[in-house]
Amino acid sequence: MTAPHPSPASATTAPGTTPDGAAGDAPGEWLALHVFYAASPRPLLLTCVRPLVDALTEEGLLDGYFFINYWLEGPHLRLRLKPRRAADAGQVRERTTAALEEFLRGRPALYEVRAGFLADLYETLFTLEYSEEQRAEFLGEDGRMKLRPNNSFEERPYEPEYGKYGGPAGIELAEWHFQHSSDLVIEAARTMNLHLRTVLLGLSAQLMMVMSGTFLADDESLLRFLDSYHTFWNRAFSGTTFTADQGYDRAYEAMGERLPERFRHIREAVAAGELHRLPVFLRGWATHCAELRDRAVDLARAGELTFRSWDGTRDIHATDPAHALPMLLSPYLHMTNNRLSMTIRDEAFLSYVLGRALRDGTPDGAE
Repeated sequence: MTAPHPSPASATTAPGTTPDGAAGDAPGEWLALHVFYAASPRPLLLTCVRPLVDALTEEGLLDGYFFINYWLEGPHLRLRLKPRRAADAGQVRERTTAALEEFLRGRPALYEVRAGFLADLYETLFTLEYSEEQRAEFLGEDGRMKLRPNNSFEERPYEPEYGKYGGPAGIELAEWHFQHSSDLVIEAARTMNLHLRTVLLGLSAQLMMVMSGTFLADDESLLRFLDSYHTFWNRAFSGTTFTADQGYDRAYEAMGERLPERFRHIREAVAAGELHRLPVFLRGWATHCAELRDRAVDLARAGELTFRSWDGTRDIHATDPAHALPMLLSPYLHMTNNRLSMTIRDEAFLSYVLGRALRDGTPDGAE
């Protein structure tokens, strides 16, 4: 098992002080750990991450956390922890190392990603998302992506995606949001039967409708966004079988009227600001999404959001909320779905379903 190593300062410095003896009250920096675990992340989240985060927070050692799922070098959970103070980093690292070691000893993942659908999926993602130069670092002797040892973890540099989330101010907002999203998913994993596909898809669709409907108030903008979100995932993986859209119409029709009607009900409640009409588990999410939207609007109007173009050639200064909100909405939606372990095909399908449900609810299907 590969465990993070404490820095020399953390091994020789007394708690609450920095190496030069000054009070260690400087804010902590994010720690990033990659936990390579080729199994459902549910037990890892519920029996390791949640108790660890709760204990560190209650003891005043932690100022934030979130997680994402990722595939590079093998399926793994990326756990981000922010110590409250720089002086707390050593203790947070030590406690996290102990918790992960104990979990991986007691409940190791038994599946190895060597062949089959997941291996092919990861190899496709590797080819599509990384340039030839970037891939060279991760290639094995067989020309395929190297895999890290299963049931291991490593500390890695924390590398925020400034270009995607609007620069430093946008990253700070995203980190705040990611903790809420992580809390939501962990609680859903604890209380819902997310191992059932119908439950998982239904939850994701409702969360997507709440967030997108909160960010985009008018139907035209919302439908345009859902169409573009669907198109993006289909085009990004054209030529693969991972977003094949055959059967979308048939699957939609099989839902009957109740499910699309529920999506329309959610959209109407959010648009009207009548959150009391929503189920309890959606009401809290809607309240959070409204605050997230308002904070993003304030940042845009203050000129504090600067994105990087998809091709990496230019900066985009988004001062108009109508421009900034859709740019943020796409990665926000995707990362919540990522935490739910949704697939690319799922996202393409659900954006289609939500768009069609809204269109079917208008007279003659008009927009």
